[in-house]
Amino acid sequence: MTAPDTRDAPQEDLERGDLEVVGRITTASNATFLARIGGTSVVYKPVAGEKPLWDFPDGTLARREVAAYLVSEATGWGVVPRTWLRDGPLGAGMVQLWQEPDAAQDPVDVLPADRVPGAGWRAVVEGEDEAGSPVVLVHEDSAALRRMAVLDVLLNNADRKGGHVLPVPGGHRFGVDHGVTFHVEPRLRTVLWGWIGAPLDGDERAGVERVRDGLGGELGAALADLLAEAEVAALAARCARLLRDGRFPGPEGDMPAVPWPLF
Repeated sequence: MTAPDTRDAPQEDLERGDLEVVGRITTASNATFLARIGGTSVVYKPVAGEKPLWDFPDGTLARREVAAYLVSEATGWGVVPRTWLRDGPLGAGMVQLWQEPDAAQDPVDVLPADRVPGAGWRAVVEGEDEAGSPVVLVHEDSAALRRMAVLDVLLNNADRKGGHVLPVPGGHRFGVDHGVTFHVEPRLRTVLWGWIGAPLDGDERAGVERVRDGLGGELGAALADLLAEAEVAALAARCARLLRDGRFPGPEGDMPAVPWPLF
């Protein structure tokens, strides 16, 4: 299933039109704003509002978001909404088409242990709530989330929270917030661990192959302007490894396997 085409504004208009800040998204860890370009709603993250991180170079998160979009496009799955770099009222930054999630859908959830559904869902981790009652982190067992999980492996996404999965009508799921990606060392932290060891299907392998092949052409050239050379090489190595193993990997490295908070 491809992403729904809900925003048909020409890219040139989006890059050159006046960007008007409407409000601030206060739940984000970095400065993040709801904005408009003409009649199109967008998310605007100025580089000046990025908080320093100990394991990522300063001032690079916006470029990583754009790089994640380019890799998503290369898979053919449309997981990441259209994302680009441009100037704004608070300086240069990342701009992304706003996606309104369907509030009636919860593809990732924390449920009481005795209410975990069976078919169609995957359990990730067990824990306790504030009252000490057992709960389970679950996510839907869908093709859309499988593709997002594969993309996260390629991106080495260090922050796939449940709130970064946006369900929309029709079954598509958008993934957002990809600033902490493309590290050269293992950094995968995600709530989408439900398929560890499961073999990739044909569509998933084909998507990885499209990224691998694109790194030798236009995709590789575009990423070279956004990422360090070693980070692009690490992406190529992750493609090769995933195709060689043919299975969803498990956690590795010293970092926690799931982000906190989970949502």
